[in-house]
Amino acid sequence: MSEPQVPGHVAQGSGQQAGQTAQLPQLPQHVVKRTRMGGLWLACGSFAVVLLLLLIFILENGRSVDVAYFGAHGHLPLGVALLLAAVLGILMVVIPGTARIVQLRLTARRHRHADTGQLAASQQPSSAEEAPAPRSR
Repeated sequence: MSEPQVPGHVAQGSGQQAGQTAQLPQLPQHVVKRTRMGGLWLACGSFAVVLLLLLIFILENGRSVDVAYFGAHGHLPLGVALLLAAVLGILMVVIPGTARIVQLRLTARRHRHADTGQLAASQQPSSAEEAPAPRSR
């Protein structure tokens, strides 16, 4: 893009010639930082869309099916049965994953406390250096 042209009568009145362009100061670009509320708004909107898609899935798959699991028998709509299977599959991954994350955080906390204890012990002066010199009166 070319810089804006200043009309001849304005350029002459300001001491510039008609063929020159005016040097306008460059304004700083403002960057809007992302906020937690903006992220929450986006998450709520995405969640609403996913729930709508799940509702459509369940309503379109309303045919009743027989479900048997470890001796328990029942009748569920096909969409509900598939959704229930998906949720249980997700839980089979999330529960052990959460346990592993907690285990790693506890281990990291233990190591951090051990490291700070060693650092504090190495920074303490020895007893020979601590003793003050006797004062003469």
